[in-house]
Amino acid sequence: MRIFAFILILLLLQLSTYGLGRSLQWLLAPYIGQHGKHRLMGAAFFITNALIAGLVFQLGHAVFRWMALWMVLLLFVMYAALATFALYLLLRRFMRQKPMSRSLRLFAPLFVAALLGWSLYHAYTPVVRHAEITIDKPLEKPLRIGMASDMHLGVLFGARQLDKLADIMNREKVDIILLPGDLMDDNVKAYRAENMRPHLEKLRAPLGVYATLGNHDLFGHERKIYEEVSKAGIRVLTNESIVVDRRLLVVGRNDDLDRNRPSAEKLLENEDTSMPVLLMDHRPTDIALHAGLPIDVQVSGHVHNGQIAPANLIVRFLNRLHYGYEQIGNGHFFVTSGYGFWGVPLRLGSQSEVWIIDVAGK
Repeated sequence: MRIFAFILILLLLQLSTYGLGRSLQWLLAPYIGQHGKHRLMGAAFFITNALIAGLVFQLGHAVFRWMALWMVLLLFVMYAALATFALYLLLRRFMRQKPMSRSLRLFAPLFVAALLGWSLYHAYTPVVRHAEITIDKPLEKPLRIGMASDMHLGVLFGARQLDKLADIMNREKVDIILLPGDLMDDNVKAYRAENMRPHLEKLRAPLGVYATLGNHDLFGHERKIYEEVSKAGIRVLTNESIVVDRRLLVVGRNDDLDRNRPSAEKLLENEDTSMPVLLMDHRPTDIALHAGLPIDVQVSGHVHNGQIAPANLIVRFLNRLHYGYEQIGNGHFFVTSGYGFWGVPLRLGSQSEVWIIDVAGK
């Protein structure tokens, strides 16, 4: 199955690269000859396949970022080609060939630039989403949860974004903060180099700040990530639970890269589930199972709502709940698109976000 998926992706990349080459040939046709067109096409295929080779031979983390950026560029060029063709069908009835060609050659690169600018804006400009729910258990007083997942703290996302997140949580006056995984972007190098700890320490709430580990926190540096986040005053729950204020049970479950992680059912054994249960589970893959457990609120992330359309359609197909909120049975399930991003600072069809969840008892 993996080989089939790899071959399919490889073919799609070659097809997209051909589309990029043809688009560049058309765009630069008035300025280059036949040899120039061949060189453009050759350069496009060289870059694509050099990056693929870098991934296959695991030549470093930077190759992943460049490959991700290149794939986004291929996609945006395809979008621009479709938009340009649609505009051509409209303009050909009203304009002569030469001025129309000049207009379309100006429109196409501006369309790509607009997509990049729009995507960059949505990656770094968070929106605050609110939800109000009533759980099927008594609650002494309403609870306001602040939730942000997938921060991916690293070279491209750091201190400034942490300050903004702290400002949002303070402004919303949350009672408790939940961070369900992918705290770091694979390691703590950039976190330490840019001294992000004082900025992470600004995340505070009356009932505490709690986190669990996502897949990007489990690539071999989990101990260092655990230590750094803990030093910032955040309680990292690694397949464990804690009673908060003698009235809440907060559970943190590692991402499934942790092959030894227990099931949510196992984590709830011997716990008092008559009190409200809040579960942080990085991936939303077990939501259907958890709907049958005494879990009142689950917060997850991981899938980024696809991050770049049309990947949102893919994650929708793969997950029972790929994004947003749904009540299933007595449980309330939230899957966020994430506060940060993976690979490249671009979002199309999704946006950086923070969830504020107001919880009332029955």
